[in-house]
Amino acid sequence: MNTLLMRLVAPMQSWGIQSHYSVRDTGTEPSKSGVIGLICAALGRERTADVEDLARLRMGVRVDREGTIQCDYHIAQDVLSSDTKSRKPSITSRRYYLADAAFLVGLEGEDLSLLEQIHHALAKPVWALYLGRKAFVPSAPVYLPDGLRRGERLEQALANYGWICSPAGGDESLPKRIRLIIESPDGEQIRPDVPVSFARRRFSSRRISQRMIDAPQFTSKVIL
Repeated sequence: MNTLLMRLVAPMQSWGIQSHYSVRDTGTEPSKSGVIGLICAALGRERTADVEDLARLRMGVRVDREGTIQCDYHIAQDVLSSDTKSRKPSITSRRYYLADAAFLVGLEGEDLSLLEQIHHALAKPVWALYLGRKAFVPSAPVYLPDGLRRGERLEQALANYGWICSPAGGDESLPKRIRLIIESPDGEQIRPDVPVSFARRRFSSRRISQRMIDAPQFTSKVIL
């Protein structure tokens, strides 16, 4: 197996999987649909393109810095209704997002050429990359020069890679244990975030497991 690692760090991120109408939620870590959407932007794949090859990749997330959930209150005025024949004077909505979070995301697969293609695309993306919403741009490159881990399993790659963000209060502020979320057929939780079609907004489910792991060693090569 091979694993591709990427860094998702930004002042604001949003990874909703249960949003309805005027309430836009966010999970506490990146969703698979959100990560695959980001990869599609890097590759230049249209919304109508097949994503089955990307959906087959097994995903894991290491939480280097837990974000805090925040909420914005929005008002849109003079909104065209769904029947396109009338307008509403105003529509209110609540939009949730994660502030100051940092994630190391891994994708595992046997097809090394596919992971190499994604790795090159993250270095020179076709379209702009954003973390869940177009306004939420990364504060550090998603691309990691050493992110392609040939012959390394997902769990091993996520556990062994160094910190992706600098500690705000020095080395002593680093946690000893951090959260790891791994896609697993025996996982105790179900997430409905595997894209079947972005054009039709169809998704299937996957199982994930969560556990705490020892934090990696901090090194000076961290950019943030």
